[in-house]
Amino acid sequence: MAERMADTMFALSTPSRLQILVCLRAAPRTVSEIVAAVGMEQSAVSHQLRVLRQQSVVTVRRIGRTRQYALRDEHVGALIDDALAHLLALERPESEATSQRLRSGASPAAS
Repeated sequence: MAERMADTMFALSTPSRLQILVCLRAAPRTVSEIVAAVGMEQSAVSHQLRVLRQQSVVTVRRIGRTRQYALRDEHVGALIDDALAHLLALERPESEATSQRLRSGASPAAS
């Protein structure tokens, strides 16, 4: 299980793949829509999508001649949200974080 978890984290470990996942978080998209949204070359997007598919992070659906990519499930979106929340918490001044915990009823030692 640890190896599979590490593989999933690997899939999330590059800025380009994260940009693609954030794009797909909004809605399923075709490669050309992803290219336009993230500003990468088509070949680079295709390569990153292949990695994300291999790691079971995204799914692909054929619609006529095109392929539409989507996040595999809501857990992938939750991983992205949690990573962002973590970074935002790190950027918040410690005194603000402490007062937030106190307002929520958590003890200051809980951090």
